[in-house]
Amino acid sequence: MDFALDDRTEELRTELLAFMDGRVVPARATFEAQMLELDDPWAWSTVPVLDELRAEARRRGLWNLFLPGETGGQQYGAGLTNLQYAPLAEVTGRLGRLAPAVLNCSAPDTGNMEVLAMFGTPEQKERWLAPLLEGRIRSAFAMTEPDVASSDATNISTSIRRDGDSYVVSGRKWWITGAMNPECEVFVVMGKTDPDADRHRQQSMVLVPRDAEGLEVVRPMEVFGYDDRDHGGHAELAFHDVRVPAGNLVGEEGAGFAIAQARLGPGRIHHCMRAIGVAEAALEAMCARASERVAFGRTLSEQGVVRDWIAESRVRIEQLRLLVLKAAWLMDTVGNKGAHTEIQAIKIATPATVEWILDKAIQVHGAGGISQDFDLAAAWAGNRTLRFADGPDEVHKNALAKAELRRHAV
Repeated sequence: MDFALDDRTEELRTELLAFMDGRVVPARATFEAQMLELDDPWAWSTVPVLDELRAEARRRGLWNLFLPGETGGQQYGAGLTNLQYAPLAEVTGRLGRLAPAVLNCSAPDTGNMEVLAMFGTPEQKERWLAPLLEGRIRSAFAMTEPDVASSDATNISTSIRRDGDSYVVSGRKWWITGAMNPECEVFVVMGKTDPDADRHRQQSMVLVPRDAEGLEVVRPMEVFGYDDRDHGGHAELAFHDVRVPAGNLVGEEGAGFAIAQARLGPGRIHHCMRAIGVAEAALEAMCARASERVAFGRTLSEQGVVRDWIAESRVRIEQLRLLVLKAAWLMDTVGNKGAHTEIQAIKIATPATVEWILDKAIQVHGAGGISQDFDLAAAWAGNRTLRFADGPDEVHKNALAKAELRRHAV
């Protein structure tokens, strides 16, 4: 078995590390200061230093790395496989939310660009995909709803009704990431076009422009007290008979559930590898803090329980990384369906493992660990949400167990 990175991945990783250490890390304080000066606090993507970093990322060939090369006969992105992109996503995860934004690799734009690249019409690609690839606009994915258990996507109740040459959208959504950003110009909305069809063929997706009449941004949502304005925030939306052209349908009627599944596969690799980067940063911070703080006459690094946490953290990170890379490799070689078990496994294992490591890093930092002086509290809150994002733990465990039971059935 060969665990080495291929030449192109190694070259990109080396370039990315140099860029992160030399330019992005020193710019974090400037980014945060310029965020405070914004007239619109949600407009993170308009911060001047971010434009400078993005321009340099493009010059260095570190732009849209998440997209595979050819999709639907057209060339997009850097042409990397899931396995090639995964180590790069880990690098960005170590630096929080700024790094993916610099490379135009931020969720939910990444998933929306994948949807448009795979299922969009030429007109949709020209109007929405092209400016997203350029980083000139942002987007949001509107699926989760307040009135139903959205862990079962077939519960989605928002109505998408055909009316002549239009679709009329009615319903409520919430936790729509990026929706507070004024540069978010399009929403990929999932709703029901045929409630009487097979339960997995009832849903469809349409593109709703931000300025569509009847679209209301009701309020921002907070995550454990954080407003997450540094990546556009999350919002509750109301669609009051919003009318869009029939040409805004993504794919075909009844394909919404399948498109959502296609969107989530690569996204889980991205989320998990970035989370591993978060864990690496937390372990590094844990070791530094343990070496410099003294309690009861010894540094924390000399305390047995702290050494146990550090050792366990390293073991768990290495285990997790191998599992995620295996899932990425399977997606590349046998497709998302063939990698279904591993995709579910990483979705279950990653947030819980990283949560454990962050918890220990917070303990080692004492009161500082829950303060705004370190990145740990915000990282914990962000990571904890991953146990809901793209489906809660329990849904994935149930599906994985059913598949395992079938595999062992006599």
